[in-house]
Amino acid sequence: MSIFEAISGELQETGLFFLEDCLAIKEPAARPEPGSQPRLAASHDSAQPSQELVSPVALFFYTFSDSTDFVPSRAARQPPFKNACSGLQREVCVASVENFDLIVIGCGPAGEKGGAQAAYFGKRVAVIERAEHMGGSCINTGTVPSKTLRESALYFSGLKQRGLYGIDYSLKENLTVHDFMRHEREVVEMERRRILKNLELHHIQLVLGQAAFEDAHTVAVTGVNGTRRLRGEVILISTGSKPHRPPEIAFDDVHTFDSDTFLQMDRIPKSLAVIGGGVIGCEYASIFMALGVEVTLVDGRDRLLPFLDGEISDRLRDRLTALGMRFLFNERPVKVENSSAGVRLSMKSGKILETDAALFAAGRRAAVDGLALEKAGLAINDRGYIPVDDNYRTTAPGIYAAGDVIGFPALASTSMEQGRVAVCHAFGFKYKQRVASMLPMGIYTIPEISAAGETEESCKEKKIDYCVGRAHYENNARGHIIGDTAGLLKLIFARADRKLLGVSLIGESATELIHIGMMILDNGQTIDEFIEQVFNYPTLSETYKYAAYDGLGNLAGHKLREG
Repeated sequence: MSIFEAISGELQETGLFFLEDCLAIKEPAARPEPGSQPRLAASHDSAQPSQELVSPVALFFYTFSDSTDFVPSRAARQPPFKNACSGLQREVCVASVENFDLIVIGCGPAGEKGGAQAAYFGKRVAVIERAEHMGGSCINTGTVPSKTLRESALYFSGLKQRGLYGIDYSLKENLTVHDFMRHEREVVEMERRRILKNLELHHIQLVLGQAAFEDAHTVAVTGVNGTRRLRGEVILISTGSKPHRPPEIAFDDVHTFDSDTFLQMDRIPKSLAVIGGGVIGCEYASIFMALGVEVTLVDGRDRLLPFLDGEISDRLRDRLTALGMRFLFNERPVKVENSSAGVRLSMKSGKILETDAALFAAGRRAAVDGLALEKAGLAINDRGYIPVDDNYRTTAPGIYAAGDVIGFPALASTSMEQGRVAVCHAFGFKYKQRVASMLPMGIYTIPEISAAGETEESCKEKKIDYCVGRAHYENNARGHIIGDTAGLLKLIFARADRKLLGVSLIGESATELIHIGMMILDNGQTIDEFIEQVFNYPTLSETYKYAAYDGLGNLAGHKLREG
């Protein structure tokens, strides 16, 4: 019986080369003479021909020749291969340094998309990931989970339906953490499968383990089966970020959490303190406020989300106040004590805050622990991130970095583009040369917020002569239909030529509506374009037309109403 006949029944159609536990079996280059004995003819499929033997457990690719008609075309995972071949595996597992065109460290948004971009153009790519699941904090602890929980909160609280149909909705009775988290788990699992499928489709090799630089082009990966050494012409660092944990805060992940451990809670608290009025803090504060939790938001500044247009920030605070949220501005905790009863926070002002749980969402830093950056000639900056230039090159030749590991804006959408642009520059692909100059900001609070371009404050700071146009959801038919009459679209445009300079939105579908304004912003057009277009009725999109009319009225000094 041939070797292939023995294992053909156990081969798995994975197509994804897990270096930890599989061998890739490829079509033989030449078929042996009929009647000859089955033999193994090994050839290494590598980015470079020369190899250095370093470890008895490192696996790489071989071509098996066989006299039968069986030609495998996919990877066989190791466990079934062991069952069929038993002692043969030792013969084919020969140590080597793997050579790749691109090594990606970290399989979050930047790493996944950067690796796929290079593989699309025929480069041999390895992606290293130390976590159990792909996707980084975007999929597993941050972006996708929090946005999914937002929808769950709106569903269970009936917040969208309050005031509609003459029904006063309240929180559904006996809501458990399992009920609340169920949809989040389903969405996260779907995204994890999507990422693995994307790696498979691009023939990207996935290496599981902790990466550490040995030099600027060599990475050692320590996993459950030992250590691998990979060498890459180009290396992309996309390891993301992790929450900052101040030493004076007693994190126990039972009562006091950071933003990565917060969703591991085993109960929905009756009261919650959120420390930090940034994006993460505001999102979680509003989500749990919608669920009927008593929320106190603590921030060391005097307003929420200070990078937003002041009018939008104030409107968010007013909406959250109307829901019952309490704010402590210009304040911070100096001591945290956990007990079976909950959390006791001592503030710098001397105030005491006692709640069932506390979330600290007051800053993040690059997740580079264990990478041995110094061996590659790299170091983080004073803000805790890897510095890069406009092409995402680090200070070490051939090493790029993208995503949260380089700091602001630290958004999944921009991280994906940064990863793509980085590898296109590294290999000279005439494709993506830059990340778009106009980036949308999406904040999934309740209500939603989105913005792009200038704000009133930034125009004043830059001494730009500007004018404003507003459209209120309360004057929009669709706003009344869906029950959101507090939303606002705000346009900032140049007084001299009516060129659109910025768009800010708060209200239902804000993160979708922003893209209409971005098209005008990116093309340098005027607010007249909104007036020229025909929008479906009734839609929230037509608020653009009426915000433009409002702006023209402000410009002329004559209008019939506000927004």
